[in-house]
Amino acid sequence: MTTTTLAVLVPLLPFLGAIAGLLLGRTAPGFVRPLAVLPTLVSLGLAAVVAARQGGDGAVDAATELTPTGSVPVELALHIDGFAALTAVLVTLVAGCVQIYSTGYLRDDPRYPSYAALVSLFTSAMLLVVYSGDLMVLLVGWEVMGICSYFLVGHYWETPEARAASLKAFLVTKLGDVPFLIGLFALATEAGSFRVTRILGAVANGGIEHPTLIALLLLAGVAGKSAQFPLHTWLPDAMAGPTPVSALIHAATMVAAGVYFVARLLPLFEASQAAMVVLAVMAAVTMAGSALAALAQDDIKRVLAYSTIGQLGYMTGALAVADRGAAVFHLLSHGAFKALLFLAAGVIIHAAGTNSLAAMSRMGHLRDRVPDAYWTMTVALLALAAIPPFSGFFSKEAVLGVAEHVVTGHTEHAPAAAGWIVLLAGLVTALLTAAYAMRLWLLAFRGYGAEAPDHGRQPLTMTVVLWVLAVPSLALGGLAFRVLPDWFDGHDLTPTLTTSVLGTGVALVGGIVTYATWRHTTAHAVSRVPLGAVAAHPEGDAGLVEAEAIASHQAAYGDIASATDPSDPGRLLLGPLHRHAAAGFHLDAVYTALFVRPVRAGASLVRFLDREVVETYVRGAGALPRWLGAAVRRAQTGNLQTYVSALLAGTVVLAVAVVLVATGA
Repeated sequence: MTTTTLAVLVPLLPFLGAIAGLLLGRTAPGFVRPLAVLPTLVSLGLAAVVAARQGGDGAVDAATELTPTGSVPVELALHIDGFAALTAVLVTLVAGCVQIYSTGYLRDDPRYPSYAALVSLFTSAMLLVVYSGDLMVLLVGWEVMGICSYFLVGHYWETPEARAASLKAFLVTKLGDVPFLIGLFALATEAGSFRVTRILGAVANGGIEHPTLIALLLLAGVAGKSAQFPLHTWLPDAMAGPTPVSALIHAATMVAAGVYFVARLLPLFEASQAAMVVLAVMAAVTMAGSALAALAQDDIKRVLAYSTIGQLGYMTGALAVADRGAAVFHLLSHGAFKALLFLAAGVIIHAAGTNSLAAMSRMGHLRDRVPDAYWTMTVALLALAAIPPFSGFFSKEAVLGVAEHVVTGHTEHAPAAAGWIVLLAGLVTALLTAAYAMRLWLLAFRGYGAEAPDHGRQPLTMTVVLWVLAVPSLALGGLAFRVLPDWFDGHDLTPTLTTSVLGTGVALVGGIVTYATWRHTTAHAVSRVPLGAVAAHPEGDAGLVEAEAIASHQAAYGDIASATDPSDPGRLLLGPLHRHAAAGFHLDAVYTALFVRPVRAGASLVRFLDREVVETYVRGAGALPRWLGAAVRRAQTGNLQTYVSALLAGTVVLAVAVVLVATGA
């Protein structure tokens, strides 16, 4: 087969698997799991073949115009360069691991067939975004991901948290999609095409007249999809969905789509100095703010959610200093270790029966219950904290290194202000990242008190996947930072000495200070929360779904958060800032005051006008004929004498009227 044919099959197979899974879910449930896993694994193999054939050489381009669409054609086009090929491999790898993991995690869930089909459709949509060479086709995949995320986040629709989280994710991302769509149309109008290659050609030739306006409109959509400030608030709440969904959304699909889009059209953003500075500020605020929030969260999945937001900030920071190589390098590295973090967290939640780190810190020997999750999550947390030689070190240092190049004048594609913003924010975030990674590890695995409850062994499909993802989390960075430049752009990704020393130094300081604080607080901790106060996990593997539904948001919003373990080092490290950081710096409250309440007030006013004004006229218009009909009906008595009397009375009235008129004349 040709490379083009193989590339078409990569997104097509998960799509066909999703359709077949939905059709056979009830009639032939035995085929559901194979239809969920096999198409994705075959797509992984095909994506690897496409990447090998592409080999970092010239891009694979193919296009066909399905139907005329006027002056700006829409084409079914492929554009597969080196980083598109690598991103597709990452997407299929993570999606395949998630599907395998889900066969054990949701094996007793009656809604598993629809869940598996939605995951396959989600995967297909992301692959369409990765391979598409036409922005309108890319938009189709972009929107399908949004719809799938609505259903997947709301998988436990019985709980109000899941319903609210799914609706919030849908609305916030759609809020960014409106200016994004306007920006796409404006860009295509000025470039004369939706094709990526033609748009980049128009940018290179100066054919885009309003690059700043278009770039800022597109950034709004990117901020929504990739959970960047100020449209990031939906992502922590999306933890109401199953843990495998969190891994899929956070690691390689939906939140990576915005970063991927900017990387693909980076020359357009480089054409506007203002857009690059805005991108740098957005990345800096996202990085630092999310790291502070992660340090204060009690729900293990919300810690990882804010961690994702921060790591996406690193990626957008690399784009802000005009280096998509470093951005995509960190995207690939982050995809591996973040998927591992979430899937390991699912195993821990199953063993502990709760999402609460405060509760886990009161459980002794929890790590002995989940040895596979313990070791693999340790690897992933070291990668997250950018400790050498784990993969996160090389990719994060690549971001800091390109920022340093901009600051020192070695690169002139981005303004120096953007370089300073990204470099300083990146170093601060490296310190905080190591701190909350160490805090999570200590609270989850170094607890004291009663021995952790035994809920049985985890299914083999869950633990095997952890070790599969541990390999790239450990080795991807060291093997890839010299190879990746050959696949796109040719930019050197070797860590610089300055940023390596500073980045690793601040990370070590963050981890050591957090550990010392934990030792101090643990020595003086007083038990305040009995273990039975947290949501208990139902017995056996069948309780996976119920544990998620019961405990997912309770730790963040309910009883557990109000009784945080006093040994939590995050409380002491943040001091008075802890309460605000735990609430996400009250950004949801600000949005509620600025948007939610006015919209509800407007809706109440419209409802009042509709009921009391419009319906009054409608009721009046119907009542008047009804009254006239009643009057006429009452006159129709059927009595002949009444009719004759009325006729005579009328005749007399008419005669008198004629006489009066004649006399007056």
